[in-house]
Amino acid sequence: MAKKVGIVGAAVTPFRGKWYQKTYYELAQMATREAVADTAISIKDVDAVFYGIYNDIFERACIPEHPLQGILGMQNKFGIRISNGGATGAYTLSAAHAYLAGERFKTALVLGVEKATDCFDFTSMSATPEVIKTIAWSGDTFFEQKIGWSASDSYAEVVLGYMDEYPGTLKPEVTAQISALLSQQVRGNPYAQRQFDQVTPEEVMNSRYIVYPFKELEICVYSEGAAALILAEEETAKVIAKNSGKPIIWITGVGEANEHSFAGKNQKNMSHIVSDYLGAHRAYEMAGIKDPVKAIQIVELHDAFIQQLEISMAEFGLVPYQTVDSLIEDGLILPGGKYLVNPCGGLTYCGHAVGASNIMSVWSARNELIKRKLKTALIHGTGSTVAQYTVCATLEHE
Repeated sequence: MAKKVGIVGAAVTPFRGKWYQKTYYELAQMATREAVADTAISIKDVDAVFYGIYNDIFERACIPEHPLQGILGMQNKFGIRISNGGATGAYTLSAAHAYLAGERFKTALVLGVEKATDCFDFTSMSATPEVIKTIAWSGDTFFEQKIGWSASDSYAEVVLGYMDEYPGTLKPEVTAQISALLSQQVRGNPYAQRQFDQVTPEEVMNSRYIVYPFKELEICVYSEGAAALILAEEETAKVIAKNSGKPIIWITGVGEANEHSFAGKNQKNMSHIVSDYLGAHRAYEMAGIKDPVKAIQIVELHDAFIQQLEISMAEFGLVPYQTVDSLIEDGLILPGGKYLVNPCGGLTYCGHAVGASNIMSVWSARNELIKRKLKTALIHGTGSTVAQYTVCATLEHE
């Protein structure tokens, strides 16, 4: 029988548009040092490390994890890198959970780090074109990249497919209110890139289009930063928690799914994010959750785009597909509503340091479960072209 696995420590660095003063080595060290301190153990007590680093070009290294092993104090121990597009952080959590549940190790460090804007373009004197070109290597390089594939238009295809199947949903005034809501929630997150970037729905509505239907204030931003978790199997977690005085947050369910990359018959369904549906429901099944509407209280989801946030909530079974705008119109995610969604500000306002983003979401959910004395949270990471990859995990406060 698989061992029970819990989160016993967590930390993040500040997320910034540019960390001029720090290399990714130093960001990784910062997050690890704080996570170990939060757990009240020594790095010597950690058996294995799982690295979440998305893109080699961002780090300017083909094996970007190798310098980290020794400088983190993990020399001569197990270390493995996970790279699964935008879902890298969530997949890193999933891998570490599997190793601990399978009794390979008693403790593990889950570390995500990214340094996206070192991809500077000296022709335009801006990071933007080089970052977009770097991400474009994640798409189909034989056909789509050559005609201008980008992450934004890839996700827009799915959103437009959803709007075709469910006309009248994803109203611009609703997505604008969600963005404004997240900009208020981020005020309580001192590590966020846009902590004081509050916007009104009108400002969101009047911001420029990036790719239809996405407005500039409805999408995530490039970020640099790191996030770290310490996981432990049940008996070890209880000993650590007794010493640290901090409650264990148990990982009760994990679910993953990777869809087809290409649209077509028996391939990618462009009206849905099927990987979100499968990932969430597999996590619910593992956790024994029969009715997610009743069970889930906090959702930390990967809001690369606000419209995708709404679709993901429907795929999770937390709101009907046809009435997804009830998230705002019926107050489901407004203050005092049924769900607390992205209290950290989400990737849109806290920032999207790709390998670290989903681990930051776990850090936030853990904090909120403890602070608000709530029981159950859902964590989500999505990535790759056309929202192809998903990992979901359910967390429970003991």
